[in-house]
Amino acid sequence: MTDKRAIVIVLDSVGIGEAKDALLYGDTGADTLRHIYKSVPGFHLPHLEELGLGYLLNLHFDNPIGAFGIMEEKAKGKDSVSGHWEMMGLTLTKPFPTYPHGFPPEVIAAFERRFNTKALGNRPESGTTIIAELGEEHMRTGYPIVYTSADSVFQIAAHNDVIPLEKLYEMCEISRREILVGDHLVGRVIARPFTGTPGHFVRTEDRRDYAAQPLGPTTLTQVSGAGLDVIAVGKTWDLFNGDGFTQHFHTGNNQEGTQKTIELVKADTWHGLLFTNLVDFDMLYGHRRNVAGYAVALERFDEAIPELIGSMHKDDLLIISADHGCDPTFTGHTDHTREYVPLLAYSPSLRGGTYLGVREGFADLGATVSDHLGLTPIAGKSFLGDIR
Repeated sequence: MTDKRAIVIVLDSVGIGEAKDALLYGDTGADTLRHIYKSVPGFHLPHLEELGLGYLLNLHFDNPIGAFGIMEEKAKGKDSVSGHWEMMGLTLTKPFPTYPHGFPPEVIAAFERRFNTKALGNRPESGTTIIAELGEEHMRTGYPIVYTSADSVFQIAAHNDVIPLEKLYEMCEISRREILVGDHLVGRVIARPFTGTPGHFVRTEDRRDYAAQPLGPTTLTQVSGAGLDVIAVGKTWDLFNGDGFTQHFHTGNNQEGTQKTIELVKADTWHGLLFTNLVDFDMLYGHRRNVAGYAVALERFDEAIPELIGSMHKDDLLIISADHGCDPTFTGHTDHTREYVPLLAYSPSLRGGTYLGVREGFADLGATVSDHLGLTPIAGKSFLGDIR
């Protein structure tokens, strides 16, 4: 059994330019990172740039310490589930269903019948918008708010004083297991709790995702099946419905996720894969088109990189990437954007300064993790040999 470790950090929604099929998704011109750089005076990510981001963005070419490239998603979608699954070797050949006109009567009827309630909303909408519009009616009637987006999601929003958190989670679990199945197998059911009063509603950090069960083996099941640790930090556990993980840590925000990741990197108690998702970029700033907030969140993560790298063991491999885009300057909609994603890799024992090119599929990331841990990749092409 290997004593090596791989650390994968997904910066949720941090895309790096429109994908070649962006037109099909209504995302022509999307470019999350470049547009933040252009929109925010003095914006700078010195440590990510040193890893190779500066080269990718044509900012400077000063001897990157990491390997760097971009990845193109093969799956037809731009959501977290398909992105994370593909990173771990499972590429969807058929997209999850989406509901641009709301859920059909049979789905809503099954939901209302199962929970003996009515559903408010039932349309694609921004979460903050629909809570502002229907929150007061929800508090008066007790009816949950059901909505979707451009992604394959069934979202249930409820005020903590109306539907307690554990009850909301139970409703999501049952909906996932009994209602959103077959032709209506959505990528995720999401609990969206909120607090506050009419005109001042605020979503809490207790969001929880209930993803579809992975439809095949993944790098996660491969690594844990080999007797190694597979640790989730943030919503990575949720996105795989726990499949393949040996341990997980739910986090409330990027800061908690970053600090937990550093804490685990410093520990000598595990070998295998540490898989972190930092969701605030997407949830708090991308969808809300908050350019300044997105920039600050990126700067805060960048500030943590020296401690992260300084805590790594000699043979550790760090990979930083993203699952899709969510350009906060984009005006066509408030959903994710179909983009390439950055790929940054670093190890104290491996060669830096290598351009990894355009990877034809996110699965190359998982393939490299498997290769690093002494396993045969289940899909994709490892780039480990390029940086040895």
